[in-house]
Amino acid sequence: MAAERAGVLRIGNASGFYGDRFDALRSMLTGGPLDVLTGDYLAELTMLILGRDRLKDPGAGYATTFLRQLEEGLGLAHERGVRIVANAGGLNPAGLAAAVRALAERVGVPVRVAHVEGDDLLARGGRRDGVLTANAYLGGAGIAACLRAGADVVVTGRVTDAALVTGPAAAHFGWGPDDLDALAGAVVAGHVLECGTQATGGNYSFFGEHLRTRDLRRPGFPLAEIHADGSAVITKHDGTGGVVDVGTVTAQLLYETAGARYAGPDVTARLDTVRLAQEGPDRVRISGVRGEAPPASLKVGLTRIGGWRNEVVFVLTGLDIDAKARLVRDQVEDALSGRRPAEVRWELARTDRRDADTEETASALLRLVVRDSDPEVVGRAVGGAAVELALSSYPGFHVTAPPGKGAPYGVFEAVFTDAAEVAHTAVLPDGRRVAVASPARTRELEPVPVPALPEPLPLGSSTRTAPLGLIAGARSGDKGGDANVGVWVRSEDAWRWLAHELTAARFQQLIPESRDLTVVRHLLPNLRAVNFTVEGLLGEGVAARARFDPQAKALGEWLRARHVPLPRTLLRDARRQAKDAVARSAEARSAEARSPAAPSSQGPLPTRPSPARPSPEGPLPSTPLPSNSSGPPPGAGAAFPEVPL
Repeated sequence: MAAERAGVLRIGNASGFYGDRFDALRSMLTGGPLDVLTGDYLAELTMLILGRDRLKDPGAGYATTFLRQLEEGLGLAHERGVRIVANAGGLNPAGLAAAVRALAERVGVPVRVAHVEGDDLLARGGRRDGVLTANAYLGGAGIAACLRAGADVVVTGRVTDAALVTGPAAAHFGWGPDDLDALAGAVVAGHVLECGTQATGGNYSFFGEHLRTRDLRRPGFPLAEIHADGSAVITKHDGTGGVVDVGTVTAQLLYETAGARYAGPDVTARLDTVRLAQEGPDRVRISGVRGEAPPASLKVGLTRIGGWRNEVVFVLTGLDIDAKARLVRDQVEDALSGRRPAEVRWELARTDRRDADTEETASALLRLVVRDSDPEVVGRAVGGAAVELALSSYPGFHVTAPPGKGAPYGVFEAVFTDAAEVAHTAVLPDGRRVAVASPARTRELEPVPVPALPEPLPLGSSTRTAPLGLIAGARSGDKGGDANVGVWVRSEDAWRWLAHELTAARFQQLIPESRDLTVVRHLLPNLRAVNFTVEGLLGEGVAARARFDPQAKALGEWLRARHVPLPRTLLRDARRQAKDAVARSAEARSAEARSPAAPSSQGPLPTRPSPARPSPEGPLPSTPLPSNSSGPPPGAGAAFPEVPL
């Protein structure tokens, strides 16, 4: 059972993807108390990019940005006793660990560095034809072993995003593999943290409610105060931008998940048991999370080069848009008839407006995308077919950019392997290699029974056709070739309407692209949410760029923009909720201005504060960055659109 250790473990996040805000690591270290700072640098597309880097240089394959962040951050973390845990090792965690040691020696910071490996299945002779990378998603036990051995910095390869939180929490509280509820709570907290500022107001459907009272230009990065039972409070450093409320946390919980069972290598977290409560300004408590034994298999992400791709975008301006599109399409198809690419897709985006007052707003875009295994077929042939029409096609012919030679595209595929066959290894600061056993208790993953629907709203309720997003929030994303769309509402009456109205069939009506695909709906009553999986919408994954929005990032916002008959009572309730949210946001900002600095955490992982020491590159500043919350940008918009009721 979990050891009873006093205190709270404060775990922050400083990166949600490879390319996130560079100064976040420094800001999180100087902005307030922390025990552990994590960084998530890996995604499906990132693994493909790192794989291509490794082809050019076998010593590459890790996120070099992380090293540059540590040039200053390493000293700051050491001075404050903050451990750093990041998956920036990518395909070469040993190489990154060695580079961190070299950096530490160069800047004069005495830190102990460890790494986790074993996820790279190609490294042990498992190479498959055409596969560029093959990485198992490891859990947090290897990270925990490194921290228990006294590591100050732990870098990993492919672990689950939540493992960056479960590992430190297990090390701190003494959790074992049978502490399933505690581990599940940490998984949920880790999922909220993993995408950085998406938990603090970034990419948030109801951002308009906070424009007048909060600075959304640079949302602060999130942190979780983890307790010994696995419950947590999601918050952010005082004085930073953004907002943390039940809505921002709900949005992130629904992001890139599916059903009630959220499986991982350490535990399967039951998302249908999650309870959220606003504990105070910018503080949301997560509690009640139940855990089950994990499945016996691990997910493995495979990437490969899928072929060659090219794209041409024709600009169609003014009158007769459809006729112009037909003409140029027929001309290009005729030119390609001798050796047609394996895949040819056309899409007409009617971005034009009637009687437009600029040429750009009078124009529509006709996009041609081609794919083939032969670069010549999608390169010179397609470019020539487009360019040669310059004087012989529709009036006003031009393209957005000269056709290129084509470029390789990547493909992501998820497969599964027996967890016991993966050599999960913790390489400790002293060089010892410790094998990490897979969990002894496992449970086959299966769907939960469909929960009972709430009572519907009374029949005959007066309605008005309006955008769904006036009462519902959404967040969407990708999982391989599938798209995920989570939709939630903020009142019990709205939930009674949503659960009955937004079925899988209704979703397909509102999103025509999904009509010929399998759409699965999952109910999460505790969150007043439905989560949809649209199978195959993204083709072979983000790197294949199969559609206009290849990661389905805006699919949820498109759904919110669709017009449906909404009960007038819910529209009135939504307007009241928006006004209340504005008031709460203003009060939270006022309370923050009145409050003293936050107290430091209790009982963190062992720290080793050191006296000030000289650095070859000059002293490292230890004062907090100035607050950027100077007020909202000019012209902040209304929180709720005016809709006649």
